[in-house]
Amino acid sequence: MSGRTKVEGFMIKDSTFTLFQYEYDLPLIPHQWAAVLATFSEHFFPLLLILGLGSRLAALALLAMTLVIQFFVYPSAWVTHGLWAIALLTVLMKGPGRLSFDKLLGLER
Repeated sequence: MSGRTKVEGFMIKDSTFTLFQYEYDLPLIPHQWAAVLATFSEHFFPLLLILGLGSRLAALALLAMTLVIQFFVYPSAWVTHGLWAIALLTVLMKGPGRLSFDKLLGLER
């Protein structure tokens, strides 16, 4: 849902760039890049998880994003981010479910 708040149709909202410039203000990466990368990631990787395609990679990417948000953006939201991390770590450790494309294509046993 967070990703959907950043777009209107297929375009990233101006307010998203403003948020990344002033509120999220990540170190080491320009706010324009961060806005585009986060918006893309919040749409693409959950879709991969739903499909069970590249599940471990998608979970790893979302876990990395969760950690960045936890440490650099909202450090007091550790309960929410902890729950997300546990769910993503479960996919990383156990892999996708039986009805995943990863299993169907033989990418996971």
